Amino acid sequence: MKTLGIGEVARRSGVAASTLRYYEEKGLIRSVGRRGLSRVFDDDVLDRLALITLAQSLTFSLEDIAQMIAQGHTALDRQRLSAKADELDRTIQRLSLARDELRRAAVCPAASHVECASFQRLLKEAARKETPYTPSAF
Repeated sequence: MKTLGIGEVARRSGVAASTLRYYEEKGLIRSVGRRGLSRVFDDDVLDRLALITLAQSLTFSLEDIAQMIAQGHTALDRQRLSAKADELDRTIQRLSLARDELRRAAVCPAASHVECASFQRLLKEAARKETPYTPSAF
């Protein structure tokens, strides 16, 4: 197997060297030695980094990712994937409602947003909730 210095891994993966060191500290990747003061990795680290990047784009935490790629192999828990998809559905719904409310406030015909009934309802709803804003039907 070919080895790559940390600079080459950073260049080829687009992941900063500092992030590579952090991932190694968290157990997400593993260096196979050193060349002088620089870490050296097997070239399969590029596939692992691609998986980490993909999982992060799907909103998995580094802790979740570490569990999925523990002990040198990838173990994708189908229930965990399904639960993440459900979580994303809820997030999409919440953000879609928030987007709609923002658009409604943006086109409000009132002279100022302080006078806009729709915007005032939005403010009251947000002030009333202790959790992140989830708009109700107006």
